[in-house]
Amino acid sequence: MKRKTNHGEAAGPGPSKGELEARISDLVVKFEREYMGRGPEESRAYLLDDMVLIRLKKVLTPAEHHLANTVEGSRLVKQARMHLLESGRSFLENIIRETLGMEVADMHTDISTKTGDRVIILTLKRPAGMD
Repeated sequence: MKRKTNHGEAAGPGPSKGELEARISDLVVKFEREYMGRGPEESRAYLLDDMVLIRLKKVLTPAEHHLANTVEGSRLVKQARMHLLESGRSFLENIIRETLGMEVADMHTDISTKTGDRVIILTLKRPAGMD
């Protein structure tokens, strides 16, 4: 992927796929810490065609783990986390827009109340063009 200058000509190669993935991962961790109140123990982002897959390990708080010990509690934790992420969606979309220069078409997420791991999949309006 080549960067463009303000005048439209090529300015040489831009950041590598790995660098972009690392930047997205770092920014999502920052979002989790600042917006959700607790960051993951580990995070990884992957650029795959027209998708950004983000895997966050161990994001639940001790209180959420305790609450998730029942079926109803597990449902409540998932529901609360879903609503919180949806309310911060514009921040996540901005991460992608600023890092990749692309618009997000949709967002999907799930969280395991057993492991505390979360996945976020952001679909892009066009392929990222990275191999």
